[in-house]
Amino acid sequence: MHKFMQANNFTEIHSPKIVAQGAEGGANIFRLDYFGKSAFLNQSPQFYKQMAVAFFDRVYEIAPVYRAEKHATSRHINEYIGLDFEMGYIDSMYDVMKMEIAMLKSIFEYIKENYQNELKILEADVPEIKEVPSIKFADAIELLRGGEGSGKKFDLDPEDEVNLGKYAKEKYDSDFIFVTHFPSSKPPFYAMNSREDPREAYKFDLLFRGLEITSGGQRIHDYNEQVEKMKAQGLDPADFKNYLEAHKYGLPPHGGLGIGLERLLMKLLNKNNIRETSLFPRDINRLLP
Repeated sequence: MHKFMQANNFTEIHSPKIVAQGAEGGANIFRLDYFGKSAFLNQSPQFYKQMAVAFFDRVYEIAPVYRAEKHATSRHINEYIGLDFEMGYIDSMYDVMKMEIAMLKSIFEYIKENYQNELKILEADVPEIKEVPSIKFADAIELLRGGEGSGKKFDLDPEDEVNLGKYAKEKYDSDFIFVTHFPSSKPPFYAMNSREDPREAYKFDLLFRGLEITSGGQRIHDYNEQVEKMKAQGLDPADFKNYLEAHKYGLPPHGGLGIGLERLLMKLLNKNNIRETSLFPRDINRLLP
């Protein structure tokens, strides 16, 4: 990823991991006492990479992120490596999606060229990426469930992801599929609402062999639009004063994404548990070594 990003004019940044606000909100955030003030472990470099777009145009970061999710599943850990990038002067979220596919192609080609021995030892299955299909969220729910409950779904559950993976493989012979245009009422608050249908947002996930590895989209760059969406999701814009100043003084149209490295590795190596792709995994039961 380093090689690809730098070859495409992205600047590497290192954002703080002790922060005053959670980028994703909700209950899945680690709280700590910071010299008498409330602070959190960062769920994402989202705010910082968006602000950095204002002066670097394109930025990326490879670093730990923290989620206080009380999940004891084969696909969740509480500290993982995030592969994040953000890019300015885009026309749509499809520019971000194209950049991700180009990046993954580059990574896979590099791995196959330089790590044949390791790939053989690990019995890795590195795919050949051709065209990656895309399906809108509403159409995906209709495909999976018919009319039943389609208006009440705001996200994909693990079974949905598995079945969409099978659909992509059977219909398109693809290990990947994009799901786009998630409901705008669902966080994150920085996702730009669709101009064609305000019930939808310019937000996408990328599924790899039936598992979500990426969340991304086009962000809101207009100050007033961002304030209104915060209010619509029950947030107080005053709590995000510093973040909003970047919008107030000028952000270009931009978008980006985050990839979970361990999930990507899990599918490349055909592992059944994400802990097998983390050197020292951290989950709800594991704090040592």
